[in-house]
Formats: sequence, C-alpha cells, structure tokens
Amino acid sequence: MTLEAAYGRETNIQLSGNSSGGHSCSQHSNCMLPQLKTSVALYVSSNSVAQKIYVELNNTVPCVRLLNATHQIGCQSSISGDTGVIHVLESEADLEWPLSKGPNPPYMVLLESSLFTKSIMMKMKNASSRVAGVVVVPKTSPPEFSPHTTCPNENTGVYTETYDHNLAHCNTTVWNPRGNGLSYEEFDFPVFSLKEDNETEVIKQCYFDHNRVVNGSGLQYPLCAMQLFSHMYAVTDTATCMRRGSIDFSTSPVMVCNPLGDYNVCAFIRPYNSTAFGHKENESVVVAAARLDSRAFFLQDSTGAEGSVSGFVTLLAAAQALREATQEAPPTRNILFAFFHGEVFDYIGSSRMVYDMKNNKFVIDLDNVHSILEIGQVAVRSGTNLFLHSDPVSRRNNTIHDEVRGSEMILFVARLPGFSQPLPPSSFQRFLRARAIPGIFLADHQTAFNNRYYESFYDDAAHLNLTYPSNLSPEEQLEFVTDTAKSLTEVATAVARALFKQAGGNNSQVNNINADPKTVTQMLYGFLVRSNNSWFQALMAPELKDLPHQANALTYLVQYLLANLTGTATNLTQSQCKKPDELPNESTYMYSYFWVQGMVPPNSTQRESFCVRTAVRLAKAVSPAFDLGDYVSKEYSTWTESQWTFIKARIFLVASRDLEMLTLGVGVAVLFTSLLVTYFVSTKADVLFSAVREPNNGAY
Repeated sequence: MTLEAAYGRETNIQLSGNSSGGHSCSQHSNCMLPQLKTSVALYVSSNSVAQKIYVELNNTVPCVRLLNATHQIGCQSSISGDTGVIHVLESEADLEWPLSKGPNPPYMVLLESSLFTKSIMMKMKNASSRVAGVVVVPKTSPPEFSPHTTCPNENTGVYTETYDHNLAHCNTTVWNPRGNGLSYEEFDFPVFSLKEDNETEVIKQCYFDHNRVVNGSGLQYPLCAMQLFSHMYAVTDTATCMRRGSIDFSTSPVMVCNPLGDYNVCAFIRPYNSTAFGHKENESVVVAAARLDSRAFFLQDSTGAEGSVSGFVTLLAAAQALREATQEAPPTRNILFAFFHGEVFDYIGSSRMVYDMKNNKFVIDLDNVHSILEIGQVAVRSGTNLFLHSDPVSRRNNTIHDEVRGSEMILFVARLPGFSQPLPPSSFQRFLRARAIPGIFLADHQTAFNNRYYESFYDDAAHLNLTYPSNLSPEEQLEFVTDTAKSLTEVATAVARALFKQAGGNNSQVNNINADPKTVTQMLYGFLVRSNNSWFQALMAPELKDLPHQANALTYLVQYLLANLTGTATNLTQSQCKKPDELPNESTYMYSYFWVQGMVPPNSTQRESFCVRTAVRLAKAVSPAFDLGDYVSKEYSTWTESQWTFIKARIFLVASRDLEMLTLGVGVAVLFTSLLVTYFVSTKADVLFSAVREPNNGAY
C-alpha cells in the first residue's frame, strides 16, 4: 500500500465505518452474536485504518535520557510524541531550510552519519522550536568521530586535587583528543538511529515524492511527515528521580529511573569458598582485569570493538592459555580474572569490587591483592608496539617501584611511556584510590588513544579490519583466522606468560603457554560479526539459546565463555549438574556448574550436551552510591537511566492546515446540524410518530 493510497482512502474508510448503520436488538433474544461480530469488525477496521495511514519503522534505536548527581543528558520526545515534516539533510548548508527558511515547521531532520557532527546537532538544538526530531542513518565511517569527552571519567579516577593535582583532569595527557562530548549533551527533541536500509529508502522516497523543493517552488500537499515516540519519565538528576520512586515519597511508588549496572564476571584459578568473605591468611592474588562495557550516542548501537572487545577477548584467550599450565604446575600466588561492567560510567564495576573488598563482602580483601595487570585497547597497534602504563605517584614508594619494574621486565614485548605520565582511564585507578598497589596497564597507545572512534558506533568490526573472503559461508567465516585474531593471539600469549611469572609460576613451563588463534578468531566473530553462531550456541545453556537478543547478553556470553575455556567437562548428568551438592565430591560453595548444549556431531541432529565445573562467578556491578543512598556522591558513580513506556517511529502523509481546518469546520457543522435535527424530531415526535388507530373488529 503506497502512502498516496493511504492518504486518499483515509476519509472514505472512516465514513464507511460510521455509516455501517445501527442494529436494534430490543426484539431479538440472540442479539449477543451480532454485537460480538460488530465489535470485532470495528476493531479490525480500526487496525486496518491505522495500517493504511501509517508506515511503522521497526528497526530504530533511540537516544535515551541518562542522569547523574548533577544533571541529565540524552534525548526525549513529548508525552504524545513529536511530529514534523521530513527534511533530508544533504549538506550542512541545507540546514537553512529547517532552521529558518522552511514554511512548514517543525521539521524532522534525516541525515546520514557523515553529517552527524556536534556542530550540526548544536545548531539544531539552539533552534529546537523548528526541529521536531533527528533521525541518523549510519553509513560510511568518517575519518574520525568520538562523541565521548576528551578526558574520560576524569572526576572518578585516582588523579584528584589531593592525590596529584598536576595530573588531574588530563593536565599532562589528553587521552581522547577527538572527543567532542556529544554523548553528554541534552536535547529536548527525540533523536533516533535507523538500522534498516529498506526503511531508509522508504523515508527518502516519501521525501523526494512530496517534500523536496525544486527550483524554489512551493510545496504541494500532502507532505510526508514522521512521528517519534520516546518520552522519558525521569527529569533533573538522579537524586530527584530516585526520590520520586522511593516508598517514602509515595504510597504507590513507580520507578522513574534505574541505576546503571550489571554484573562483573570473576574467576580464580584456585577457587575460594564463595560464602567465606574477607581476608584470606597467607593468600596473595594477582588480578588480571579488563572492562566489558562500551557506549555510543545510541546506547544499543555500541559494540566497542577496540574500546572493550579487544581487551576482554585477549584476557579470555590468556585465561584459556593458562588453564593447563596452572593445573600441572600451580603458581604460588592465585590469579583472579576480573571482567568489569559499567566502567564507562565512572567505573561502576571496579568501584563496586573495591567497595566490597574494603567492607568484607568479597572472597578476598585489598590486602590479599599482590598486583594488577589490566588490558586496555590493544587491537589498533602501530607495528608491533604495545605500551605499559603505570602510576608515577605510587611508584615514588621504592617497594612499589621495584615490583612494577619487575612486572615491566616480564612483559618484554611492550614499551614504556614516560615515567611521569599518569595512568590512562582504567579500572586500576579505582584500586589505587583505596590502596597503593603495584600494577600496570597494557595498551596500544603511548599517549592519546589510537582509537579514532572511541565510544562511538563506528568502533565496530570494520574498524578492526575483520574482513573475510566473500566465498566463505558463515560457518567457514567463524573458523577463518584473521590478521587481527593473529595479532591479539600474540598479545594474549604474552599476557598469559606474564601472569604466570607474576604469580610465581615455574619458568620451565612458560614456553608451553600459548594462546589459541582459533579461539580468538571465533570470539571476535561472535562478539563483532554474528553472535548467533554454532560455537556460541554450543557453549550456552539450552534455556539461553536466544541470549544474543537479551539486554544483558554480553555478561552471560563472557560468563559461559570463561567457564568453558577455564573449567572442566564432567560426566555429571543434567539432573546432577543442577543439584551437585547431593554428590560426595562436588560443592557449589567452591564451584559453579553449567549444563551446556554442546556441538552437533557430524551426521547427527542431537547435541552432545555436558556439564561444566568452573570457578566462574558473577558479582554485583551496581554503584555503592545506591546501597548507601548517597545520590549526590562524589566518590561513586551516580548514573541512572530513565524509564519509558514505549519507543516507536512511523511516517505518514499530512494534509495542509487549511484542509484540516475545513475538515474540522465541516465536522462541527454536521454536529450542530444533527443536534438541531434531533431537537426538532424530539419536539415533534407526537405528531411525526402518532399511531394510526385501526377500526374495531366485530365481537367474537
């Protein structure tokens, strides 16, 4: 159905629905059936009308509202949605039409990603009375684009006025010089991203058919319009929205915002009793860390290929490489693999772990931490260069300096930046806020990030040059070892060997520790190209087979990957796997047990499912500020996300204002005419409807 047909039939359809006529049931005992039929018919008719008027856009991603202790950022629509005439922006010069010259404001501006810049967005923000909303169409990647700030997490890291004011606020090194801060602006109109090329073409065709100005000629109605719904409940800041949703404020509380958070994924090579919290005597632990999360202007569009995936894939591969060596010749120190969630938003995951360690709510405390090795962005290297970053302030202590120097010598594949340079944004900083701990941060950049698309939707598979021969099937692509996979395998091998040495492992075992390039390439393919693949499916529980479509998919994927890469396949049945405590040599206090689907053998249709025993655990990754009720905290993250009812986008043809007024006038006239006729008929009813007396018949 074309938009022209929908527009042309709108009035006729509505009239035919109203003129279907009433049906009197006063003399019929079986009246219920006709009423039911009429109700169903009217319902179907109304749906049919809506389908003929509107073209729904089903593959959209909205910009949503986020709040912290001081302000709000993001976008929203009015409560009834925002509607505007579509204008396709072809260059920055075209802004003059929607912002000043166009005679039919407000406008819904459609622009390709090359025009999605801060300067253009701020011009539209400053003329928001003429802009109803913005729709972004991701296309070719620009040379560089980062909507994040130039100094990520500058207020919640270790470098403050009291720690070393000369290093605070990126005074010596601007880590993200390409950052324009667009993700931290507030817009009072909706901003959506389109993910479906076909829908983009429908919108553009509608625009070219109805809205495009040719040689300055006036537009002819009907015009093509768009309506966006993304009304957000929360306003002002986190303290306000949490107070409005608290039980003390209302007898029937309705949450208007939720704290950002998820779960950290953790695993020790030698597990501890999960119910015994606090300090462990004579235990020393090396923490190997990476962050899981990333963000973009449109939160659901973030992939973080270089920003986060390169780091946690490397750490997963290193964990797998250490499995056999640590079982055959256990090192003297334990190793904790920690994957932190929420790090983009003021270090939610790492600050939570540090808080739990300080308050005896974790299986070890800070005094058990020997040292830290964190993996940052490691995929966009200049040649073979990697860089080891450390904290110059804590290294003023000779003991810390000697320990860090020893770690640097172990990772001989990496180079050292200037000794006076601070740590880049990293989870390690949150540990340093609590205690001086030896540690290094491994990255592919010496000073500013190599990542040209830091925290943007362009930081994807293409950014890492994940390319595959065109003649390969999806299953063959899954097995194809890319150059990026080879590069990260080298890094993972170096990290695994360094961790083994740092933990006091036997040097004779070091050369036997090697990461698997096939595993690395499968992880890159799964996280960045196609998550619904046979390998990921084989490693998941049957009830999580649709996991890639869930909100917290990344957490569970990493949990199950780490379990399979470091755990042990057992002979337990499915029922035993669910209740292992009933068996003599199994304990859920020490291990987790996962029943996974397994692969489908050749010439078979049944999966070979099995039970995995693993030390992997999930740990809460929600800011301590919400446990403490301190919604204006300067110590912990206070980020929340607003609630909303629904997200929707649709296009339709809109009539001229004159025609709308004429239609309204005719409707009002018909209304008053019907009232007058009704009044006249009711006052003359005794005359108009008097019964005609029939002559009397003869007596019986």
